[in-house]
Amino acid sequence: MIQKWPVLSSKQLADFRIFTVRTDVKRSPRTGAEHDFFVLDTRSWVNVIAVTPDDKLVMVEQYRHGSDTIELEIPGGVMDAEDPSPVLGGQRELREETGYEGDRAEIIGQIFPNPAIMSNTCHTLLVRNCRLTHPVEFDSCEDIRTHLVPVAELPELVASGKIQHALVVVALYHYDLWRRKQASPH
Repeated sequence: MIQKWPVLSSKQLADFRIFTVRTDVKRSPRTGAEHDFFVLDTRSWVNVIAVTPDDKLVMVEQYRHGSDTIELEIPGGVMDAEDPSPVLGGQRELREETGYEGDRAEIIGQIFPNPAIMSNTCHTLLVRNCRLTHPVEFDSCEDIRTHLVPVAELPELVASGKIQHALVVVALYHYDLWRRKQASPH
């Protein structure tokens, strides 16, 4: 049976504003050997599936520094320390990045982005009946263009590589599972 490894010591090594790096010394429950592991600590994230009344997804196009590419994604981001919940954090991100708001917001999934080295959670928020209600409020390092994409086009956008962000693909999968559950007889 797999067991958790006990933490013998933990030390923060660096602080890079959006994440910190720590080292944990842990003991293998199987061998008793001690090993050090590096962990990235960051706040949790939220991605937003924002659906309009005519079954279009509110999506954003933006430049991504890590991949040096322009990506088609869904709105979302790091939850602010002031966000009391992923639902409110996601609604804030949606409004700031796109100007859209909706109703019946609910978490439809959550994942660990990379549990081997990261400690955070990424939540998928579904917001229905989205409408453009506000001007955008970009951060100083954001340049975003909003697109309305028919939900029926999403599988081809993923299959063709037009959507490549792994966490966006996972959120779209959570949405697909949610839609299937809604369509199935109970």
